[in-house]
Amino acid sequence: MEFTIDEAIKVANQVVFDKIGRNLTDVEIWVLEGSWERLDYDRIAARNQYAASYISQDVAPKLWRLLSEALGERVKKSNFREALKRAWDQRRIPITPVSPRALKLAPLEPVPSTPLSPSLYVERPPLESLCYDALLHPGALVRVKAPSLMGKTSLVERVLAQLSEQGYRTVGLSFELAERRTHFDALDRFLRWFCLNLTRELGLPIQLEDYWDSAGMGSKVSCTTYFEEYLLAQSDSPLVLCLDDVDLLFPYPVIYEDFFGLLRSWYEKGRSRKIWKRLRLAIVHSTDVYIRLNINQSPFNVGLPIELTEFTPEQVEEFANLHDLELDAAQIGVEGLALLMEHVGGHPYLIEQALSHLKGHPHETLGHVLDNSPTEAGIYANHLREYLIGLQQVPELANACQRVMAATTPVKIDPVHAYQLQSMGLVRLLGNEVEPRCYLYRTYFRDRLGEFA
Repeated sequence: MEFTIDEAIKVANQVVFDKIGRNLTDVEIWVLEGSWERLDYDRIAARNQYAASYISQDVAPKLWRLLSEALGERVKKSNFREALKRAWDQRRIPITPVSPRALKLAPLEPVPSTPLSPSLYVERPPLESLCYDALLHPGALVRVKAPSLMGKTSLVERVLAQLSEQGYRTVGLSFELAERRTHFDALDRFLRWFCLNLTRELGLPIQLEDYWDSAGMGSKVSCTTYFEEYLLAQSDSPLVLCLDDVDLLFPYPVIYEDFFGLLRSWYEKGRSRKIWKRLRLAIVHSTDVYIRLNINQSPFNVGLPIELTEFTPEQVEEFANLHDLELDAAQIGVEGLALLMEHVGGHPYLIEQALSHLKGHPHETLGHVLDNSPTEAGIYANHLREYLIGLQQVPELANACQRVMAATTPVKIDPVHAYQLQSMGLVRLLGNEVEPRCYLYRTYFRDRLGEFA
């Protein structure tokens, strides 16, 4: 098998994930691709519309340093091919297929060890049909909300695939792909990144400079003009734009105040102007909107709200059947799924991890899996550790989480902390109070965070 750039990226992605628990970012992949073609940093930067200094003085040095640490040898632009090929040849790491989409995900939330295939999708009627029917209407806006790893992206991708079959143009863009220190510090830079990536996803030539006039029209008008006169005008077919992880913008008022107002203005244009009726928006987020927005400039109080809930017992049973697991077998037990839900609730990701593990380990019982689940030897160890590390980096949030997990009844904490913990999927909101989402989270974080209190 030939060692190609695709194989090199797979190797690099795997060693980086094994080292620090995240995948390569877009710009890191572009540096690898450009370096593979023996381009200098100036040409790599120009090809991807970045400042040369940002590539040569920030991204590239950090990437080579990271690969050096991950591979255990010095890696630089001149020898990275050989270093990655040695890892590939020696099979020091198991290389598994990684989709282009997975490579682009910047993982603030843990990535499932076994990506769900479409055949394992469990429908949540009537949510799919509501979302699909709404986006058929000119100028529609749909808001999909659920905590991390609850299946938002899977649901929206399924709906977009159905719309694509009807001849609609569909584009999905996650704000996880943005470089926070680069794209979230100035509105003009963010909007240019936004338009550039949508253009690439649509397979169109990038023509920002023909429409952009920051000094004259301003960034928002330039962005709107680019959309109206170029992206929407390319075809009479509707354009469905799905914006994922929009709550990542919440800590950046310099961006969200104008950007969310821009989305609202596009929605309003779609009610009266023919070309804007082609645009349909799907906004996906993990938490309630706790930021301050003018009610007349917010996209979060218009359109159709869709909120995903946990799986019901019937849906968990369907999920088990999709995994070809016999519910009355000795491996699971007659009451096994009920016991599983006592530990993890109807959390789709946690359910899927347990069922996938049992499928791959036919001699292991569900009881044994659940006994070990809140420990470092359990199947959820990496998932739980990811969250623990993140919490420890924000002591105030960790203290709030520890209070919730240690309490025997729902407690009231700072509203922003409550929303943040909800977006992570660790707690559920009960009015003004919060409680642990499930027994697994309560047990693990009560014990681990208690050690640092």
